[in-house]
Amino acid sequence: MTTAHHITRKAVQVAIDDLCAKKVHFGKSEIEALLNIYKTITKNQDRMDRLKFRDVLHNSFDMTDDILMDRVFRAFDRDNDGYISMTEWVEGLSIFLRGTNEEKIRYAFTVYDLNGDGYISREEMFQMLKTSIIKQPSEEDPDEGIKDLVEIALRKMDKDHDSRLSFQDFHDSVLADPLLLECFGQCLPDHKRKMAFESTFKKINHLVKIVCFFEC
Repeated sequence: MTTAHHITRKAVQVAIDDLCAKKVHFGKSEIEALLNIYKTITKNQDRMDRLKFRDVLHNSFDMTDDILMDRVFRAFDRDNDGYISMTEWVEGLSIFLRGTNEEKIRYAFTVYDLNGDGYISREEMFQMLKTSIIKQPSEEDPDEGIKDLVEIALRKMDKDHDSRLSFQDFHDSVLADPLLLECFGQCLPDHKRKMAFESTFKKINHLVKIVCFFEC
């Protein structure tokens, strides 16, 4: 297990150069602003743990589903080391906030594929829907209703009829009906929360430009 290190100016510059080369959906000054937010969250440490990231999802994007927040963390944590690096933070937010349709479909499938085997199974659909649907007091056995929803989802999306969703099944279904993108629970921010977060880092971005003007 590696130890955390303080973030140096050189490390920030390396991350900015790397991210610019990868052509994320942010400009250079926006990347700097996002890295400043990262440094604030981690108290200038070079890695963000699961708890801090969950706080961001909950406080900034109003996400509350434990299963899906854990899967969003794993989608951001590309090297699977249990932490989110500066680069992973910006790359993840690039899709989370400004991703293309193809990027968001790939991301959502990764989140919903709970065991990472390349398919969304009946059991996984049931597990996600059970945690995302609010039980009504009048319902005696909500599990039966959830099972019905799973069967409806399979009938609509399982193109090859193998009782599970491959990436191609999910991809083609979402292209045909974009509302299916988050059919198994929230894994992306709603418009209001997304705009609020973007507004925050745009203000930081403006300050970064002012500082750069006087320092350059």
